[in-house]
Amino acid sequence: MDVLDWLKAALGDDAVAAGVLSTDEATLEAARTDRSGWVASGRPLAVVNATTVEHVQAAMRAASEFRVPVVPRGAGTGLAGGANGTDGAIVVSVAGMNRILEISAEDELAVVEPGVINGDLNAALEPFGLWFAPDPASRAIASVGGNIATNAGGLLCAKYGVTREAVLALDVVLADGRLLRTGHRTVKGVTGYDITALFVGSEGTLGVIVGATVRVLPVTPGTATTIGALFPDVRSAAAAAAAVTASRLRPAVMELLDAPSLERIAAYLGEQTIAEAFGATGGGSYLLTQFDGLSSATDAAAAADVIRASGGTVRVSADAAEGERLLAIRRAFHPALEATGEVLIEDVSVPRSKMPEMFAAIERIGERYGIAIPTVAHAGDGNLHPNFVYTGEEVPEKVWDAAGDMFRTAIELGGTLTGEHGVGVLKRRWLGDELGPDSYDLQVKLKSVFDPLGILNPGKVFG
Repeated sequence: MDVLDWLKAALGDDAVAAGVLSTDEATLEAARTDRSGWVASGRPLAVVNATTVEHVQAAMRAASEFRVPVVPRGAGTGLAGGANGTDGAIVVSVAGMNRILEISAEDELAVVEPGVINGDLNAALEPFGLWFAPDPASRAIASVGGNIATNAGGLLCAKYGVTREAVLALDVVLADGRLLRTGHRTVKGVTGYDITALFVGSEGTLGVIVGATVRVLPVTPGTATTIGALFPDVRSAAAAAAAVTASRLRPAVMELLDAPSLERIAAYLGEQTIAEAFGATGGGSYLLTQFDGLSSATDAAAAADVIRASGGTVRVSADAAEGERLLAIRRAFHPALEATGEVLIEDVSVPRSKMPEMFAAIERIGERYGIAIPTVAHAGDGNLHPNFVYTGEEVPEKVWDAAGDMFRTAIELGGTLTGEHGVGVLKRRWLGDELGPDSYDLQVKLKSVFDPLGILNPGKVFG
């Protein structure tokens, strides 16, 4: 009996007939890639389209028995190649595990399966006056399980935190098929090691997340106030963003678009759309800042003064529709780039005070390699997304060389390779540069405790 026969028997005839196990070529092909554009070589053995915890357990037991690699996968919206089905692997998709099991308004938490889409969770929370804070730009298509696997951030995390701050407890299927429950439903809990936090950001290398208890927040009262500011160049805009945070103001959103980004968004949405939203077109750099809460107007007025003093031409509005229009333009950044070619979407973070230096370095790197690098930043927390647009199926070598220079610069500035996308395959060659030999060795050993056979997402993160 081979692994597929064993797996069919473990899943049962009804599940197999319902398409839980697939070896269809189109399904296997789709599982080889994600939104990064990276395509894994070879061919996965099968895809398990799990809809229950038992399906995941059966897949892991089969993989453990036959020493077959497993690639956990959710919505497929990753940007680092972390969930791409590799040659000979069983891809365990939890996209079909998409039920919201509980919403507790009293305890301000929700219990969800990993395939629940961010936007769907927030739609379900809205009648309770609650919301789920992690807010990636891909919230309409990204899943909560994927957020947890990569410790995703987004537009609002400077004020409300990254995914780790929102996770109270997890259900995880381990490499041998056992179901592990971690964490708690309480606000506080410090018993033992924080294994829940360990799984957040583990990118499928320690287990398969099959359930999560997440913290949700009351909807912020008051009217949001939005500031739009145009600058002559990106470095002055970055300096203004750093000055706002240094002034002890805490905007809910602070996004920075450089000139190459604005040019592509304008081409995608139309110059008129940009003109109506920003009040100006062409050149420079744009800083979008939004305050929420009862003090939003006062805080925005103070921030506007800081931004003007930094050289920005400022526009302030308490109109909700205008604020949403500006955020929609920011969210159009990635579709605008994808309309012009293949895109390598990168992700580095630096201390907020170092953002002007990082933007200057990106400009120099682009000039050195003859590459345009449109860059958008979550300026409130120093998380930059430099993007490389290219043609053809393979990322050109000079793009990787430029990315390498960029990663090393971020580390030299006291930053990190990734603020929210994860390491996956695309950044693993630089992981040792950031961690150092001792930390790298300890993390490899830690993985072996959870995955002694090395079957969980091999080749990802640690290579």
